[in-house]
Amino acid sequence: MKIGEMKESKYLKKEDVGAGALFTIKEIKHENVGLETQPEELKYVMYFHEAQKGVVMNWTNIQLTAKACNSEDTDEWPGKQVVLYEDPNVSFGGKLVGGIRIRAPKQQAEAPTFKSAPDSENPAAGLDDPAF
Repeated sequence: MKIGEMKESKYLKKEDVGAGALFTIKEIKHENVGLETQPEELKYVMYFHEAQKGVVMNWTNIQLTAKACNSEDTDEWPGKQVVLYEDPNVSFGGKLVGGIRIRAPKQQAEAPTFKSAPDSENPAAGLDDPAF
């Protein structure tokens, strides 16, 4: 077990998402993410249908989510799907510590459609079709 898995957290951690997990955005809340003994620290937290914990949003992840959702209006984000993944290149305090990043789900490639099938004697026939 990695030591990062031993630490309890109210929010999603990089160890929770690994190489990538698909989530559907439920809501974005502005809430206190500071420790109980510390002064209030208000940040935006994004919650998902698939998890009880949310992810604390930094400016980079806000911008990445806007790009993944094709909207800079957070009111349009609920219901959209995003992938959360662990990125080892996230830095904090000048050190690479890793963290959560957000991207759009990869689109499935569509099967190509041929206007006319190549004939068996000349497999290249039909490949000069403008559809390619």
